[in-house]
Parts: sequence; C-alpha cells; structure tokens
Amino acid sequence: MSVELTKLDDCALLRLNRPEALNALSFSILNEIAAALDDVASWKVRALIVTGAGEKAFCAGADIKELRGRSMTARKRGAELGQATFAKLERLPFPSVAAINGFAFGGGLEFALACTFRLATRNAKLGLPEIKLGLIPGYSGTQRLPRIIGEARALEMIMLGRTVAAEEAERIGLVHRLVEGSAVEGAVNFAKEFASFSLLALGLAREAVTRALDVPIHEGLKIETDLSTLAFSTADAEEGMAAFTEKRKAMFRDE
Repeated sequence: MSVELTKLDDCALLRLNRPEALNALSFSILNEIAAALDDVASWKVRALIVTGAGEKAFCAGADIKELRGRSMTARKRGAELGQATFAKLERLPFPSVAAINGFAFGGGLEFALACTFRLATRNAKLGLPEIKLGLIPGYSGTQRLPRIIGEARALEMIMLGRTVAAEEAERIGLVHRLVEGSAVEGAVNFAKEFASFSLLALGLAREAVTRALDVPIHEGLKIETDLSTLAFSTADAEEGMAAFTEKRKAMFRDE
C-alpha cells in the first residue's frame, strides 16, 4: 500500500509510502488518502499525524506524468479530488499534525497546509513550484497559504515558485515548530500538549478561528459568541471548571 494507516500511542499515523518517488501524489494515492481519512475519523485517538516515508521527502507533489494529455473535464475533476481529499482533514473530530521531513512541494505542501498544525525537521524545504510548469496550485494552495502566512508572502511563494527553508518557514508562520531528530516523534510529543484537552473544545476553537477568517470582525464575534456559548453546554466544560475550583486535573470525556 502507498498509504499506511496505523496507531501510535494516542495518535493515528498516516504515512505516504512511496520513498522511491519522493512520496509523490498520484490520483490513486489521493483516493487512498481519502479512504484512510474516512476510516480514521471513527478511531478513538487524540490526533492524526501525517508524514512521508524516508528521510528525503514528506511529499514532493503531484505525479507530473499523470497531469498531461487530459481533457478539461478530467483536469477539473483532478483539482476537485485533491481539494475534497484535503478538506477531509478539517472535518476530522480531532486535530491533525503534519510531520514534514524533507521536501514538501506542490500538492505535498497543500496536504500539509490542510492540517491543523505543521512541524518540520531542519532539512525541510517547502514550496508551491507550479508556476515553473506554467500552472498554478490546484489542491487548495492559493486559498490556504495566504490565510496562513498572509497575502504578500503567499503571492511571492506562488508567483515566484520560491522554495522556503525550514528556518524561514517557522519565522513566517508556515510551520509551527522545528523538531530535532524524528519528525514523527516530534509530532507525537507536540500532540501530547493538547491530547488531554476536550476534543469538543478543541474543535469549537478551530471552527471559531477558521470561520472568522472569511467574515468581517463583527460577524466573527457573533460566531465566537455562539460557539463559546455552545462550549459552556458541554459536560467537559463543567468538568473543567469543577477541576479548576477543586484544584485537580480535569478528566475530559469529550462530551
């Protein structure tokens, strides 16, 4: 299988396993990823970690040979497949963490952008080089990248096809942290920082942030009011406040 789905501690681990092809994305692999995401959504885990096999690449992008000689309809369906597959990450009932080891180019970076968090090893290089092929990103890169690093930096990366090294990626907010050694081990340790929190609260927090990005601030404040009110209605909120009052650790049950 080119996509492996296993369990690691309290996390699920999705690994692209085509190291000989730098874990490039074919259409069949996108379908495998989509099926794996559908499967893992029902798992009792606290996070999903996404990575690539080998030391050279998280994912080097699309399989270019597949992109040539297709009809306009097939090209549109290909973009829709990539977008729909990566959108499944946002709908998971738990956060996702991209453990970027090596190259994350094109569709590979778009895969990482769809994750809740991104960690990278110091040898990582990230970019959307489609412009060099006379193309533009089609798996959500033009939409997610400016929301993460801002319009100006996103335009520079996309229109110049510029590669960003790990240190710069951290500085501009493209990745959250750099990790030493194993990217997966670093991601597991990172996940432990939120693993004990309520998955309901984590989900509401992310929804409040992402929905507010597309509306004026006064509308965003209404979203925050609604979702924070909803959070108060959960059993986890009552447990959290009781634990604080009683000076003990909260035992959340995701209810």
